Amino acid sequence: MNAIDKYLDGSARALGVHSQRLDLIASNIANAATPGFKARDIDFASALGAARDGMGTLAKSNGRHLDASATGAGGAMEAKYRVPNQTSLDGNTVELASEQVAFAENAARYEATIGILNGRIKTLMSAIKGE
Repeated sequence: MNAIDKYLDGSARALGVHSQRLDLIASNIANAATPGFKARDIDFASALGAARDGMGTLAKSNGRHLDASATGAGGAMEAKYRVPNQTSLDGNTVELASEQVAFAENAARYEATIGILNGRIKTLMSAIKGE
């Protein structure tokens, strides 16, 4: 891995994890009315750690936190089933308000990561141009 790859790698990996999480949350929202659907999510901090080749581990400070011990192919976190605050009668575990908040927060972090990545690319371009 060359210096440019190392310079951009962290932001690029974070962007991938945010994207994966956005997909999962969108799927949860889309299936909010599907009987028996089980909401899934990943823990961003754990997933990013796994994407960085397992650097550091996180301790669970609450029994409701997602388990960060298993990683899937490519180092990305596997989706875990969420434990709902209140289960619906049809077995669906999607809590729409919580999903919408999680989606908005993750989308904002995704945009911020894009901003960081763009800033790094602009810095590299300035260095290349000698500005």
